[in-house]
Amino acid sequence: MTSPASPERLPLSSPDLAAERLARLRELLPGAFTEGKLVPAKLAELVGAAALSATPERYGLSYAGRAEALREMLAPSPGTLRPDREKSVAWDATENLIVEGDNLHVLKLLQSAYAGAVKLIYIDPPYNTGNDFVYPDDFRAGVRHYKELTQQTLSTNAETSGRYHSDWLKMMHPRLALARNLLRDDGVIFVSIDDHEVQSLRPIMDEVFGEENFVAQLIWKRMDSPSRNDEDRKFSAYHEYLLVYARGDAEVGITREHRPGIVDAYPLTLPDGRKARRRQLRKNGKSAAREDRETMWYDLTAPDGTQVWPKDPVEGWEGRWALSRKTWDDRTADGMTEWIKRDYGWVPYYIETAPDAPTAPWSTIWDDVDQNRQAKAELNELMGSVTADMTPKPTSLLRKLIGLAAGPSDLILDFFAGSGTTGQAVLELNRQDGGNRKFILVQFPEPTGRADFPTIADITRERVRRVIKKLNTEDAENTEKQKAELPLSATSVASGLKKSVPGFRAYQLDDSNFKLWDTDAAPTDAAALAKQLELMAHNVLDGRGDDDLLAELLLKCGHPGVTLTSAVETREVAGAPVHLLAEGRLALCLARALTQEVLRGIVALKPQRVLCLDVGFHGNDQLKTNTVLEMKSHGVQFQTV
Repeated sequence: MTSPASPERLPLSSPDLAAERLARLRELLPGAFTEGKLVPAKLAELVGAAALSATPERYGLSYAGRAEALREMLAPSPGTLRPDREKSVAWDATENLIVEGDNLHVLKLLQSAYAGAVKLIYIDPPYNTGNDFVYPDDFRAGVRHYKELTQQTLSTNAETSGRYHSDWLKMMHPRLALARNLLRDDGVIFVSIDDHEVQSLRPIMDEVFGEENFVAQLIWKRMDSPSRNDEDRKFSAYHEYLLVYARGDAEVGITREHRPGIVDAYPLTLPDGRKARRRQLRKNGKSAAREDRETMWYDLTAPDGTQVWPKDPVEGWEGRWALSRKTWDDRTADGMTEWIKRDYGWVPYYIETAPDAPTAPWSTIWDDVDQNRQAKAELNELMGSVTADMTPKPTSLLRKLIGLAAGPSDLILDFFAGSGTTGQAVLELNRQDGGNRKFILVQFPEPTGRADFPTIADITRERVRRVIKKLNTEDAENTEKQKAELPLSATSVASGLKKSVPGFRAYQLDDSNFKLWDTDAAPTDAAALAKQLELMAHNVLDGRGDDDLLAELLLKCGHPGVTLTSAVETREVAGAPVHLLAEGRLALCLARALTQEVLRGIVALKPQRVLCLDVGFHGNDQLKTNTVLEMKSHGVQFQTV
């Protein structure tokens, strides 16, 4: 426990989601807790016993390892993401990220900095076909075990295993739950899947996102000719699915499809040039009954003075009008109604104008984008023959779904990035419409057995790197062409025609840059304990530079608006570099030797929050105590790491 004059310590693990949920529940229902523990009986009293169910027989999906998977989802990760400038492109000019690592740990590490920041998630997870399931399932081993796994060939999920479906669900469930936290309120997730696991994925998605937030199950035509290699099959699956779910109750931000042909259904032309059509006022069909909406049951006076009611002219059953009486009267005053004499009597119509922007809901069958064959050809053209085992999605598919669900400056996440199709689609779509969408790609470094691209993560980075080079080359050629076509007096304007393609920042999952106390390996005798405490006194790992430390603190500080790509202003204060973020509200000092001049200089910058390395005090408790009190007197939150 820290004294009143001790600085607050910044947690060095990803957020403890279980503790956060309990804290929110405690704030909402403090009476449900006794001595700090949640009491189910008290919770039942406060929410009403009927809200809680004691019977286990309820609809849902149960699988072996479910409880373990959910415990792992809630457990913090002590890792970090280390920057790799050499593998990056245009580091200082981009907000795109490509992260190499197990996406379970990476998603945990993104929780503080990117919670509620992602507009669209697309994932193409392993389809559990028995030969491509390579994600580690040892939750207890953590980052260190993950690093060991990357050096060997990972086992697949054999269909003969008694836990075949359970192992796949155990892998997917915590990742989906963590991903949901990163979505904005109006965010949406698309998940590609085939017939092997779609029946298992739907209940998990319902549980994580809520049944009410199911948007659609799209069918994508992935091939146009049957496979002749498998003679045992009676049917050839031409399709795959895309499950679409919204983040929450807010209306999901998916645009409607633009269909200019809709205007063709409006044959009339009004005096002001607008297209229009007649619509019969009486609702057709027995489903539009009078008792459904009594306000739509009223009489009208026809041109010959007779009364007209919304009755079926043949059978006589009572229906209802499509508009209220007031709306009909208003339209009549505007000249937007009409009476037509039929054999069975007068029929009222109202005039409906064509929409200015004709749109319609998207079809759930997508057969207007490229298929698997074109996707492989596209990858081979860009990368050469990479590997026959890869089954990338076509960029046209990704461009379509990103275009309908992500705005021009939104953030897109793909944590099963594969060859990097999502990154290419974002870059190409930005080029088409001038947008500034950003992406985060996460890919496990699955070994390929190749010398040129040892892992799938290497392919991910290289594909995006080549796309950037290709688009930059096309930009340069177009700029020169436009310069040549311009008059000499206008060539100076041509310099503004080129739009540079952003790059990406490369990161790699690794152990924390700081030494963490390992309770499992804690020394038992006094001498060993003293030695361990001495080692922990300098808690920064050897070989870790300021870039590494800065990245970890940006990830874990949880400061509003601060991410891995936030703008950083570095100033020299009394000889020590100080990094300012969030318009100066957050100050980070990584100096290994702190002095009173440095600390007072930081206070003079008037930040709201200051983070320093504890090793910078070199055991000078008096300086540390004075700093805590001085920061507090200026209303500054002071933390050490």
